[in-house]
Parts: sequence; C-alpha cells; structure tokens
Amino acid sequence: MINVKVRLRPMVSKINLPTVMKTAILPGDSMERLFIATQVGEIFYLSNGVIRPFLDIRRRVIKLGSSGGYDERGLLGLAFHPQFYYNGLFYLHYSVEGTQGPGALSESFTPSPCDPRTLNLRWINRETQYDHIDTVEEWILQSNGQPQKRRTLLNVRRPFMNHNGVNSLNFSPETGKLVLTTGDGGSGYDPFNLSQDAMEIAGKIIEIDVVKNTGIPNPPVVTRFNELPIPIQETLSIMAKGVRNISGISYQRVHQQYIKYVGNVGQDLEEAIFSFFHYKPIPVTQLVQAASMNVHLDPEGFVNFGWRGWEGAFPTSFIRGCTNNPALDEKIIAFYNEAITTSVRRLQPLTSYYHRDPRSDKFSGTALTGVQAYMGHALPALSGSVVFIDLARKESQPQARGALAYTQVRQDGKQNDFSVINTDYDFGSQAAYYVSLGSNLDQTRLYLGVYGSMRVTDLNQGTVFEIVP
Repeated sequence: MINVKVRLRPMVSKINLPTVMKTAILPGDSMERLFIATQVGEIFYLSNGVIRPFLDIRRRVIKLGSSGGYDERGLLGLAFHPQFYYNGLFYLHYSVEGTQGPGALSESFTPSPCDPRTLNLRWINRETQYDHIDTVEEWILQSNGQPQKRRTLLNVRRPFMNHNGVNSLNFSPETGKLVLTTGDGGSGYDPFNLSQDAMEIAGKIIEIDVVKNTGIPNPPVVTRFNELPIPIQETLSIMAKGVRNISGISYQRVHQQYIKYVGNVGQDLEEAIFSFFHYKPIPVTQLVQAASMNVHLDPEGFVNFGWRGWEGAFPTSFIRGCTNNPALDEKIIAFYNEAITTSVRRLQPLTSYYHRDPRSDKFSGTALTGVQAYMGHALPALSGSVVFIDLARKESQPQARGALAYTQVRQDGKQNDFSVINTDYDFGSQAAYYVSLGSNLDQTRLYLGVYGSMRVTDLNQGTVFEIVP
C-alpha cells in the first residue's frame, strides 16, 4: 500500500456536531445535494454553496450533555429512500426527548475474571432501570416542501447513555431494505452480554422491510425482539450480532456482488474494520418461534463480529499497571470462556489499528468514527479502497487531531494492513476531532466532519470538508 496525501477543502463551518453526511436529489431538482445531520437534531443541505435548513427536530431530541457535556445520544441516523426523488421518504434514528432514566447500573462496570458475578450480570427491571429511548421513524417530504412524520418503525429502550450507533441508518443496494446498526447498549465491556444474545435488539445489524406496513403507528417500547407485535417482527431480520458500536455500514459494488464494510469500535486494545460478501439474515419471526420452542438456531451464513468475547482480532482484555514495574502494563483476558465459544464462529477483521502502536508509519487511535468505500478516480490511489477515520490520534497532544487512513480487500481473502492518509490542512490552535465520514451516491466524493470539542454543549464548532487531491 502506498502513501497518499490529500487536501481538505472546507465546505461549511460553524455548525453543530455533524453526525451524518449524505447526498440526495430533492424531488423536482436535478442535482445531488449534500445533507448534513447534526447530533443536536438539525438537518441542513448545501445548495450552490449556501447552507439551507431541511428539518429541525431539536425539540424531539433528548437534552444532551447533562453529565459533563459528553454525550453519545441525539440524532444518530438519516437515510433517504432509494426512491426519495419520487416518493419523498426518508428515515431518522434519534434519542427521544423526555425519556431520560436512571440507567441500568448504579456504578461503572469492569469485569473481573476472579468474580463470576461480574461475568453473569442480568439487566433487570428494564421498564424503570434504563437510560433513554431511541426511535426509528419514517418521514415524508410533502409537496409543499415541508417534512412530516408518517410512522414509527421501532421504539427501543437503551440501558446506558453510550453505544447507540452513529450514521446508524443506511439502505442496502442489495435488498432495498433499511439497515439499522444498534450498538451493544453502552457502559463498557457489554455488562449484560446483550450483543451475543440473539433475542436482544442491542448489538445487532438489523434489516427493516419498509415496504411492509404494520398498521401500528406507535409501536411499544421494547428491548427484545419477542416483545414486538408480530406485524413488526415480520418486517425485521437480523443480519449480524456481536456488535459493540458501529459507525454505519458501507456497500461497495464489485462485479455483480457487494462488499459490506463495518467498523466496530473497540474497548481498550484496538479498532477493527470488517468486510464480508455473503450473509444469510435470520427473520425475527423465525428466531422468536425457535426461542419459544426452546430450539437452538445455528444458521449458516450469519455474521458474528465476536464481541464481547473478542475485540477485533484479540480476546477482549482490560489493562492495568504492573505493580513491580510501572513502565509496563498487564493485559488480562476479560471473558475467556466467551472468547473460546465464539472463536471459530466469529468473522475475522479485514484490518485493525491499535490504541498503542509503536510503528512510526502508523498511529495510536482512540475510536473508529467512520468507514466509507471509495470508487472515484479523483484520488486514484484510493479507488476501490475503504477509507476510515479515527476520532483523535493519541500522538496529537496537546491539541487533538483525528486520523484518516485506508485499506483494501485482498484477493486471497486474508487480513490486510492499512496506510495513513496525510493531509495538509492547518487547524491552528483549534482541536480537530474527526467525527464523521460520508460520500455521494456513487461513492466518488468523500466528506469529512470535524469538530473542535468533545462536548455537545460547545456549539457551532463543526466544519465539513471535502477530501480532494
């Protein structure tokens, strides 16, 4: 893999946290417009270099930043129907205002291999012990140009503030279905092992058939698939499990097939990018029926990313200092039995990068915040690659700087290395957290969302760039 250098061209600045960047053609229009969704609940689009409002749902979104300013809730997903130009349909995923709860645990969680209680926790009293409620909704752009909500597809109760997914809604060009990525529910180390429990909505990649109308305008608030009414179950299938937290899913057409790229945010050791061609989703009705009959499903082609037993390519571990040598750290396997159980069934990552990397041509990362296939020719060295970003490389102190990198699928199917993409933009004394990555419809242009603070309460510090030669 060769070294690549690019420029960052500012497109719009002084906006709030840009969580999603996608293009669409408005009904009656002739050009793709770049749409930007912010975490606080705004959606804008760019028209001839001018930023214009599309939708403002800030009153519908939960109050953010109440605990020190950092937050992973808010407006997390925006997806336009493949026929948006004709039907005006688009979809939102956000955390609902007025649903704040006390959380599922009263204190922070760290597993201890010496204490079986920490390895077998259960989420109890779910109707009262939760953090917030997330919703997935269908909206329509009316003929008068005003968006209006049509129906709710899902209402999901979440145990903690974090790991709700980001850029969490995308349409599959293979199936035409809406794809939702949920995250494991938060805290750290997935305290209740929700990601491996197939009945839990948390920690999954879910396909939603939006063509089917359930006739249920306001679904019940649930945490498990078997709590859903049957008409809603019939719209859902599970594509994958073992998810910790995912920054969307990206599809790349190769001949007559699609590579799916997924980036799974790590815990303490590494961040992992996965790729796969084939999968066989499980209809939720089939899953629920098997569970009611106490029948174990072992479906062929079902994707498992391995969490919480595995953090990318390594068994999930926690790190503590060595008492006899402060210069060294001790890595302790957190969930040995679960690592063994999922070792064969899990998908191996395409590539990984690490929170501590001594190699001079790499970087030490913090959190994977975007994965995007690129099929353009303006950046020829990147054509056919998958580009990814990290929130802030650890070498960039005292001012935070995100990282941009790329990798490629090998023809032999083996894991690959990655290469850093160098940029020439001078952020000056301002922090530059790389918070989102997007593209246009045919994946020939790349957009980067950068923010100047890690607190959602520090407003108007965002800039959207186009990545150019």
